[in-house]
Amino acid sequence: MAGTGDAVADDDSLYVLTAALLTPAQFPSALGDDYAAACAALALEPCAEGYGLVLGQDAGGARWTVVVDDVSLVAVAIAAWDCGMEYDLSPDDRSVVSALPGWPLAVGVAAPGLARPHDPPPDPEAGGPGPVPLTPPDPETWGPAQRRMGADEIAHRWTSWRDRLDDGTAFVGPDAANGTQTGTGHGAGTGSDDGAEDGPGIGAGAEDGARTGNGTGAGNGVRAGDGAGPGSENHVRDGTVAVAGKWPAAGGGGPGTITPTAPSPVVAHSGLRRALAEAHAYLDAPPPPGRIRSSFAAEDARMLRVDGPGWSMVARTDDVAFVLLDDEPGEVFPVGRGARLPGLLEALEAIAVRPV
Repeated sequence: MAGTGDAVADDDSLYVLTAALLTPAQFPSALGDDYAAACAALALEPCAEGYGLVLGQDAGGARWTVVVDDVSLVAVAIAAWDCGMEYDLSPDDRSVVSALPGWPLAVGVAAPGLARPHDPPPDPEAGGPGPVPLTPPDPETWGPAQRRMGADEIAHRWTSWRDRLDDGTAFVGPDAANGTQTGTGHGAGTGSDDGAEDGPGIGAGAEDGARTGNGTGAGNGVRAGDGAGPGSENHVRDGTVAVAGKWPAAGGGGPGTITPTAPSPVVAHSGLRRALAEAHAYLDAPPPPGRIRSSFAAEDARMLRVDGPGWSMVARTDDVAFVLLDDEPGEVFPVGRGARLPGLLEALEAIAVRPV
């Protein structure tokens, strides 16, 4: 394989653009809710050691995803790129497990001197059309992949999202994790108007663990609250309830503030209640590896990523949680700590898989 600083020398070379890990503790969320599902999306056996995914272009500019079993080499390359260092990722041919046409993730760079990235043509010697090229999730739609990537984006930009819940936020339902609702209040909005720079959006760009050697992966993202700009209906959720409200008019307050309507109805949200109940059920019946992942967070806390059918949760063990649902496109539900959420998060972290 040719590294990011090398020229493609022959038809068998691959110009490496980016890489990602595919392990029980760290895998591209675009591929599935858990490790086994992510492997199945690439027709791989979910071995305990995992894989490395190397994305690049061949001499003709075609997109290829090369799966290797040298996980340590790919992890070192990603770590070096994250630190702004150059690293020539050139796995040995003996470590190659498979070569799949296309890319499963959005990549915003291309190899210099080659044709624009495109899917490779069918192999005339394959005796058929061959495998369908991999494609990244469509950023113009909302579904399980976008929901999971949205949760990844919140985890990556936790501080920005957390800051939208200011000290004036009165969380509704302090026992949200078991469906109890006490009191009312109002909280932070979850999106911005058509890409305005007044709050973080949910992106469908570079995946968790995927970094480029000479650039950054990019993709047009699905923003939380798309179509919910100033003056439009929005709902602030906390636990199993939602407080109806509206974005303030221009000049009527900054992002993270919301003006409750009169009256402010409290509405139980069945989807959020189901997500929290299923997360709690994991404590009695542990889910497949990768459904609960734990990573480092500041101040001795851990960042949790928990997924289930139709929902994703991202949380810090010392703070609140955010939930996204397939049934609520682009919406982000902040869940207050209350009396039971801290215990739920600590228990989930205890059975989560961690990066080695």
